[in-house]
Amino acid sequence: MADAVSPLADASGRPDAGVARRGVPVGVGGRSVRFRLLAIALLPTLVILPLLLGVTIVRWNAKFDATLISKVNGDLTIAHQYLARILENTGEKVQALGASARFRDTVAGRVDDPDATDLLLEHSRTALGFDFLFVIDAERKIHASAREHSATTPRTDWPIVASALAGAPSTAIDIFANEELADVAPELAERARIDLVPTPNALPTDRTQETRGMVVHSASPVTLADGRSAALVGGILLNQNLVFIDTINDLVYREASLPEGSQGTATLFLDDVRISTNVRLFERRRALGTRVSAAVRSAVLDKGRTWLDSAFVVNDWYISAYEPIVDGFGKRVGMLYVGFLEAPFTAAKYQTLLLIALAFLAITAASIPIFLRWARAIFQPLERMTGTIARVESGDLGARTGHGDGKDEIGRVALHLDHLLDQLQERDRELRGWNEELNARVEERTHELQLANRQLEATTKQLIMSEKLAAIGEITAGVAHEINNPIAVIQGNLEVVRNVMGKKAQLARTEFRLLDEQIHRISQIVTKLLQFARPEEYAGYVERHTAKAVISDCLPLVQHLLNKASIDVAREDSATRLLLMNRTELQQVLVNLIVNAIHAMPDGGRLTLRTFDQDLDDRPGLVVEVADTGVGMTPEVMQKVFDPFYTTKRREGTGLGLSISQTLVTRQGGRISATSAPGEGTTFSIWLPEAA
Repeated sequence: MADAVSPLADASGRPDAGVARRGVPVGVGGRSVRFRLLAIALLPTLVILPLLLGVTIVRWNAKFDATLISKVNGDLTIAHQYLARILENTGEKVQALGASARFRDTVAGRVDDPDATDLLLEHSRTALGFDFLFVIDAERKIHASAREHSATTPRTDWPIVASALAGAPSTAIDIFANEELADVAPELAERARIDLVPTPNALPTDRTQETRGMVVHSASPVTLADGRSAALVGGILLNQNLVFIDTINDLVYREASLPEGSQGTATLFLDDVRISTNVRLFERRRALGTRVSAAVRSAVLDKGRTWLDSAFVVNDWYISAYEPIVDGFGKRVGMLYVGFLEAPFTAAKYQTLLLIALAFLAITAASIPIFLRWARAIFQPLERMTGTIARVESGDLGARTGHGDGKDEIGRVALHLDHLLDQLQERDRELRGWNEELNARVEERTHELQLANRQLEATTKQLIMSEKLAAIGEITAGVAHEINNPIAVIQGNLEVVRNVMGKKAQLARTEFRLLDEQIHRISQIVTKLLQFARPEEYAGYVERHTAKAVISDCLPLVQHLLNKASIDVAREDSATRLLLMNRTELQQVLVNLIVNAIHAMPDGGRLTLRTFDQDLDDRPGLVVEVADTGVGMTPEVMQKVFDPFYTTKRREGTGLGLSISQTLVTRQGGRISATSAPGEGTTFSIWLPEAA
């Protein structure tokens, strides 16, 4: 029986306010003080600092990339200035030659040699580093040439030539067709010819060669001997001009201007083809004939923008700068490029980031233990109080924090908690005392009620049993009476038949004898049935019997059940002692046990009826056993098998048979017991004392 009052409840029956609700220990959970203290201690180191560090790294990375772009932009500016200086220097050389006294004297014819002008131009071409040098008159005809010019009337629509003939010197970059270069000098046409090399990321093309030439083209006005206006025209072919491109590279990327492992490059493009470069395909082969990527071509040549970004150059990624080159007609005809390998800078960037990350982790690893040590001094007393409360909840009312230091706020809270727990323990002792006293009184009253209830149940069972037995007796007596009447008629008519037949009755004497025996058998069964139903009318006294005879009288009463279930009956009658008991009561017990055994073998089996002599407690007696090979009983059923009204037959049984049998046997000083196992059958043993 449950306690009337919980030891952890107040006088009103409600839980003590000091106990945590829903079984959750005080201070445990996502909002615990320990969690918040740890968050306060570790939030700056593990959250805020990483965020700040991440923002700083992102900004530094952007600045780093911007610095690289700024550097390559400065490199492009230097290359552009050098190219502009080449153009300017070329124009100055042509103007100086045209304005020199020697040139004027030679052109004016003051020299006797008719080829003097051609010789002067050839000498000047070699001295000044030009690839061609000639004089063209206003009729667009070659007046003199450093090299034999195969075309007497070359292309005359060059803007610089028109400007010089108009009296103004001019210099520009122009694109010569291969035929035009061949007219000037055949070796120039050959030098301009470059085989195209398939290049990843380049715009697809059907061309296999680049035959055009990119020329630094300069013209200056001069006057011929007859006073006509003319133009002194000179030019430098930039195709495969390695001195030009290497000079740019040396100017832009001086030694130690780049980190170790990086490499600066410069390139001159005609359209999208590299015609002069120090970018390498292999260790000794320059990437002449390779082409720029489609993305760069679209941005620079098609849209006229300057490219300042990472780009794939031949076979690697470079921080690159491209700008368009415009010819004398104002058309974009090529590009000037400078750049350096991106990989060393990327590696340096990642190394820096790795060092920063390692430094942060090292600082974090060194600082977190310090923070935790400081925080532990705060939350350790709180954890001790939480553990104490949890132990109290589990039933240990003697648990205490044991925190004797009351110098700070937490220490004073711990001391106050111990004081409250002392009061709670004392109150619990009082409640338990009252509870035990109340439980003792309740148990006493309950015991009295149980005794009264048992007596009432026993009386009720006896009344019910008496009523049922009385009804059974009435029904049985009526049935026996109804059977006796037809039997008497049959027996009387059988005698009449004998008398009528006279001597002829001897012919059927066997049949008549069988009829007499069966009628007598029916009469005996009815008599025994009446004795079983109303033992007080037929018995009236106890008598001495042999167990064998009583069993033999019982079998006819249950023979129809045995035949129906196909059960074999085996008998072992070894008892020699007599028993003293009312015959009908003993029949009632045995019939009940035999019927139960038949019901336990619905599919057939073997019924064994055994008798033998046996002493019990130094008293002579005999045993009658009724054993079957049926379904058996579990230990739980065995404990209740002799209880009144307990049955396993559901709708067929009343649960009184074994209870009544036990009563009848016990009343004669005997004992009845049973042994059984599921699937192995059941054996009921009746021990009765020997008749004196």
